[in-house]
Amino acid sequence: MTRQKKSKSYQEELIKGLRDPEEAVAYLNSALDENELDLFLMALRNVAEAKGMSKVARETHLNRENLYRMLSSNGNPQLSSLTTLLDALGFQLVIDFKKAA
Repeated sequence: MTRQKKSKSYQEELIKGLRDPEEAVAYLNSALDENELDLFLMALRNVAEAKGMSKVARETHLNRENLYRMLSSNGNPQLSSLTTLLDALGFQLVIDFKKAA
């Protein structure tokens, strides 16, 4: 009998890839480019999950439930919460000049 390899889910592979900081930055910037808050929050949640939600919760002094709520499609985090989360993930918000078309 031939055994088939179990395929890993897309989400598992995505989270694994997002452990690379450069991959995570590109992923978050791509989500920002879409100009959709819920898409960016989902991307940020995936990056936080790649680092470990419990670890991120400890570093931000937020409980996991609040983090999940903040990063849900209905989330509406304050700027201070976002900057705290980004800091815990090793990132920062940056304002840059718009690229000419």
